[in-house]
Amino acid sequence: MTRDAEPLPDDANPPTANAEVEPVEVPPSDFYGRLRQVGPGLIAAATGVGAGDLVATMIAGARFGTVLLWAAILGAVLKLALAEATGRWHLASGMTLLDGWRRLGYWATGFFGVYIVIWGFVYGATAMSAVGLPLNALFGGLSVRYWAMLAGITGLVLVWGQRYAAFERFMTVLVAIKFFAVVATALLVSPNLGDLASGLVPRLPSGSTIYVLGLIGGVGGTITMAAYGYWMMAKGWRNTGWLSVMRLDNAVGYTMTAIFVVAMLVVGAEILQGQDLTENDRGLLTLGNELGVRYGTWARTLFLVGFFAVTWTSLLGVWNGVSLLFADWVRIIKLPHGAHADGDDETYDAGKAETSTAFHFYLIWLTLPPMTILFFDRPFQVTLIYGVLGAAFMPFLAVTLLVLLNSRFTPPSARPGWLSTTMLVATALLFIALFAADLSARFG
Repeated sequence: MTRDAEPLPDDANPPTANAEVEPVEVPPSDFYGRLRQVGPGLIAAATGVGAGDLVATMIAGARFGTVLLWAAILGAVLKLALAEATGRWHLASGMTLLDGWRRLGYWATGFFGVYIVIWGFVYGATAMSAVGLPLNALFGGLSVRYWAMLAGITGLVLVWGQRYAAFERFMTVLVAIKFFAVVATALLVSPNLGDLASGLVPRLPSGSTIYVLGLIGGVGGTITMAAYGYWMMAKGWRNTGWLSVMRLDNAVGYTMTAIFVVAMLVVGAEILQGQDLTENDRGLLTLGNELGVRYGTWARTLFLVGFFAVTWTSLLGVWNGVSLLFADWVRIIKLPHGAHADGDDETYDAGKAETSTAFHFYLIWLTLPPMTILFFDRPFQVTLIYGVLGAAFMPFLAVTLLVLLNSRFTPPSARPGWLSTTMLVATALLFIALFAADLSARFG
C-alpha cells in the first residue's frame, strides 16, 4: 500500500517501559513468519463489525440486492487505510495515540475524555443487548435483558485478568466461528455469480445514497480502530521494522471483513429481498427464522451461532481495547503540564495498563451502569449526545492522524507515501461528509 520505510535508529523509537524485561524480537522477514504474527488487525477488524453493521448490510441487501456490493468493499479498503495510519503512528513515533493527541492540545484529549465516558455508558447497554438476542433465541429460559446482563458480567470476568496473548487466541477462535457461520450461510443460499460480478460496478439506484454512505462509513468503523495500536504494543511491535508485518496484519483483518460483509449482503439479498425490515438488531432474528423455514432448524442454528460470535467478539474487543484507551487517557491527563514538550513523559507500558485501576474501572463502567438502560431504555438526551459524538469520532481520528503523521513527531523516512496519504485524505473527507449528514438528519 505504501513505500517501505527503512528501520530507524533505536533512539528514534523509544522503547516501552517494560522493554528491558521483554526484549523486542527481530521482525520476521519472510512471508510465513509475518503471517504467523497476524492478530491485532484481526481483532480490531472483527471488533468493529457488530450487530448494527450486520443489520445495515442485511437491509441494504434486502432493498437493493447485490447492487451495492462495491460500496461494502470500498468501505473495507478505506478502513484499511485508516488502520494502517493508526499502526504507522505507533511504530514510527514510538508514542501512543493519546500521546499524539496531547501534543495537538488539550482540546483533543478533552474531546476524547468526554467521548469515551458517554460512549461507554450507552454502548455497554447496546453491546450486551446484542449478545442477549441470539442467546435468547438459541436457549430461551431468560429474557433478552437478563441474557444481556449475564453476557456483560461474563465479559467483565474474562477480560479482567486476561492478558493479551490469551485474549488474542480466544478472539481468533471466535472470529473463525463467525466467519465460517456467515460465509457458510451465504454459500447455502446459492448467490447468482453474475449478479455478484455486476455489483462490483459502482451504481446508485434511486433511494440508495443513505445506504451507500452507511456501508462505506459504518462497517468496521468504531473507536476500536484507535485501540489497534495498543494491541500492537501489547504484542511487542515497537519500531518501524514492524511496518511490513503491520500492513499484512491489517490486510488479513480487513480482507476477512470485506468477505464477511459481502456474505451478509448476499444473504440479505437472497433471503429477504422485498421485505420491510426493522432497522434494529431484532431484524437478524427475522433472517434466522427465514433460514429455518427454507432449509431447516440446523440452518437457523448455524446463523444464530454466527450472530452470537459476531456480537460476542464485538463486546469482548470493546471491553478490552477501549478499556486500554481509557487507561492511557488517565495516564496522559496525570502528566505534569508541558511534560510532553521536553520528551520526558512517562512511557506507555502495556503490561501495567492491563492491570491498572483505570483499566478495571472502565471495565466496570462498561458493564454495570449501562444495565440501568436495559430496564428503562435509552434516555433521549443521552442517546442524542452519544449519536453526535459517535458520528464525530471517525473524522476526528482521520484528521488528527493526517496531522500527526505529517508533523515533526513522525520521522520523515516513516511518513506515509502518496497512496496512503491520498486514501487517508479520502477517508477523512468521507467521514466529515457523514458527520455533516448525521447532524443534518438529527437537527435539520
